[in-house]
Amino acid sequence: MSDSGRGEGADRGKPGGRRGRDSSPPKPIDPREAAREICLRQLAVRPRTRTELAAAMRKRGVEDEIAAEILDRYDEVGIIDDAAFARAWVTSRHHGRGLSRRALAGELRRKGVSSDEASEALDQLAPDVEEQTARALVARRLRTETRGTPESVFRRLVAMLGRKGYPPGLAIRLVKEAMAEREDAAEFADGIDPDALADAALDPDVQ
Repeated sequence: MSDSGRGEGADRGKPGGRRGRDSSPPKPIDPREAAREICLRQLAVRPRTRTELAAAMRKRGVEDEIAAEILDRYDEVGIIDDAAFARAWVTSRHHGRGLSRRALAGELRRKGVSSDEASEALDQLAPDVEEQTARALVARRLRTETRGTPESVFRRLVAMLGRKGYPPGLAIRLVKEAMAEREDAAEFADGIDPDALADAALDPDVQ
């Protein structure tokens, strides 16, 4: 092989050789395209509110002006719809996790849903449906409660409903009613005063 042939091959194998000189520099990333990609990745996981998408873009350095432009366009074509998101969220979280109106309102607020849109979504959750859900939660949990005194079981069930956002008065009443149907807890349940316990739970001076 001639020296010239060896030189040509060597050049092609080096970063500064012919192939390196012919390669084009990477194209600059279009900031709008990058912003859209961020949004689409977020939406591929689950529906998002406008506020959530704005936060995701801001976290990745997208300028606010570009983010607003993308979000306005998504609003126009219906890719994001906070009102629809709120309705779906209430249905899913109430039936799936048993969360109360109060707990759901807090979640929607943290996700940036407006108060009007949140109220409209929560209106689909009637008070009697909310109580039925809480009652079912107590019945299901009570079937698995096999340890501790009736008092400790009562406290755990009331605390469980409290974590899901149910007010003390409702939680205490439903747990009392459920425990009254159990032979081993009926006597304890008869001695419960729901009103007094609810007032104590709401009194900040009562520890």
